[in-house]
Amino acid sequence: MSLTWSAKDHKNTSQPAATGQKRSRNDPGNKVTVVLGAQWGDEGKGKVVDLLATEADFVCRCQGGNNAGHTVVVEGKEYDFHLLPSGIINSKSISLIGNGVVIHLPGLFEEGDKNEKKGLVCCLSAVFDFHQVVDGLQETERQAQEGKNIGTTRKGIGPAYSSKASRTGLRVCDLLGDFKDFSMRFKNLVRQYQSMYPALTVDVEDQLKKLKEYSERLRPMVRDGVYYMYEALHGSPKKILVEGANAALLDIDFGTYPFVTSSNCTVGGACTGLGIPPLNIGDVFGVSKAYTTRVGIGAFPTEQLNAVGELLQTRGREVGVTTGRKRRCGWLDLVILRYAHMINGFTAIALTKLDILDVMDEIKVGIAYKVNGKRIPHFPANMDVLHKVEVEYETFPGWKTDTSAARKWNELPAKAQNYIHFIENHIGVPIKWIGVGKSRECMIQMF
Repeated sequence: MSLTWSAKDHKNTSQPAATGQKRSRNDPGNKVTVVLGAQWGDEGKGKVVDLLATEADFVCRCQGGNNAGHTVVVEGKEYDFHLLPSGIINSKSISLIGNGVVIHLPGLFEEGDKNEKKGLVCCLSAVFDFHQVVDGLQETERQAQEGKNIGTTRKGIGPAYSSKASRTGLRVCDLLGDFKDFSMRFKNLVRQYQSMYPALTVDVEDQLKKLKEYSERLRPMVRDGVYYMYEALHGSPKKILVEGANAALLDIDFGTYPFVTSSNCTVGGACTGLGIPPLNIGDVFGVSKAYTTRVGIGAFPTEQLNAVGELLQTRGREVGVTTGRKRRCGWLDLVILRYAHMINGFTAIALTKLDILDVMDEIKVGIAYKVNGKRIPHFPANMDVLHKVEVEYETFPGWKTDTSAARKWNELPAKAQNYIHFIENHIGVPIKWIGVGKSRECMIQMF
């Protein structure tokens, strides 16, 4: 089941428009546009989704949970989204949270109420409060046993996906079904975790009481996701936008494992997280900063543990939306962008935060990895190897000009244009948008 959330009414009962004209058997239906992170997250996907959502009929989240955060600035107002799709700002679109997302129900309603005060009214697996406690206990155990942890957000995302994979998890359709049966399964799930973590205490009856209340508030918003999306794809022409959380290098299969998230945040996650066929995937837009950041632990070949990294962190205000942790910063890494393109097949790239580089005397770009002095032709799957790689850089002169007021390509300095062209040519993907500030208006559209 999936949740629909309208910017007009919490109790949205809207359905995809009925088919106006019968499609031919060979017509695959509407195409969806997918927006994905191309680095380690925090690239500014929310801004790109917000831009595209102004013309979208549907904006869908397909994976992740409230461990992800997207910031959108519109008309001077700043919105932080964690579970709600960034497209919720568009009052004419329907926002859908798909089956691939794990939902912390208190967090969902808190986020809705919070953004409502700013002028918005706005078959999932559930993240329970005890999942979040378990997340913290697991991190503590890793630190004690291995001397290091993963650096999770402690939002319970990993334990919730683990419950789903072990087939003991509970879904929204279970919550809205026979509550007596749900309660029994909830108690069994708690006992299962308590057997693994004796320190875990849960007020089961209090939790069930709250969940019962949430169920009634949720009921008007829940739809059968597969049927709902099928109708949207095969009804009248619609613009459907899919917003990915996290990013390619955090993908559970293709990321820098084990320092990854617990879902598929590459293009395949759009299909499995919404119940749509690959045939309906249209444009796939990757989002990358003009430099690189990551939050938490794990290999980061182009990281700059020096004045450059500090400058990027300070100028870019690189602090996690969800965690409040400072982001690690470094030069743009084209090895990981090429790798992300191999997996996702980007049709275009949005390059954000170019203006942060305005003060640099020189700018470096990582173009290849070397091991024992020899270039390696691929992104290493083994993290021990990734920790040891030597980065080969291309160096560019800085443009030393304020780009924040630029709104057209020809208003950018020639040196900035050269930097952008080099990125396009090296990864083989055109850059469609260039971000030079926080707000929607600060995106230069190329084509």
